[in-house]
Amino acid sequence: MNGALAGDIIGSVYEWRPIKTKTFPLFGPDSVFTDDSVLTIAVADAIVNRLSYEDAIREIGRRYPDAGYGGMFMQWLFSGDPAPYNSWGNGSAMRVSPVGFAFRNEAEVLREAETTAEITHSHPEGLKGARAVALAVFLAGERADKEEIRRRISSEFGYDLSRTVEMIRPDYAFDVSCQGTVPEAIIAFLDAVSFEDAIRNAVSLGGDSDTLACITGGIAEAFYREIPVEILREVRRRLPDDLWSLTERFYRKYGIPGIMEQLDAL
Repeated sequence: MNGALAGDIIGSVYEWRPIKTKTFPLFGPDSVFTDDSVLTIAVADAIVNRLSYEDAIREIGRRYPDAGYGGMFMQWLFSGDPAPYNSWGNGSAMRVSPVGFAFRNEAEVLREAETTAEITHSHPEGLKGARAVALAVFLAGERADKEEIRRRISSEFGYDLSRTVEMIRPDYAFDVSCQGTVPEAIIAFLDAVSFEDAIRNAVSLGGDSDTLACITGGIAEAFYREIPVEILREVRRRLPDDLWSLTERFYRKYGIPGIMEQLDAL
């Protein structure tokens, strides 16, 4: 899950200042966590403490009202009577990575992913995006190779994963839809040679960079089973104590052992 948080923070600087290169500083004074991190941690908290996703997302989301939520989500977050609003936006996909780490078989992963999404993103594309990302994280964690992940996600969800980052980058633009974000984020992972390279691929597409890198980072963490310690250290430095504490609790129950050891050493 820290892979998703790292992607969000690294990509935050470039969301409104898109770049088309992999050569950029990973962190700077303006690198901050956004709604992607807040809601990913909220999903993790719901899993650890057996809360409803709606309750956890609304409770933790309300702590950080200025995190950068979309307008419809903001209305839902503070509504006295929240209801799904048929969204196909990429918010369902960016918050789902903890599901891929926590549940032990594909059926559970797909069911839980849909449950995290349907409270807000009840459009078929919103549900599909969440399911696809959670399954990609799960398969990566189960040591599936990249071609198996490509084949499974393509066949299950109909996404075109035959493209490459180099093919996508020139004409890609800001896109907040699941259908215009999820396949590109997965390709950024598939084309990478390391965790850091995956994040650089995602940001270099020049789109909704924090969300692209958040999705890519969760999958890359599960696959590579490590995050450079200097990246973890920067994530810790930028997260408030309450969010970091929730993150640690999730890792102690579901985390990758090597990364847990890194966290203990921070």
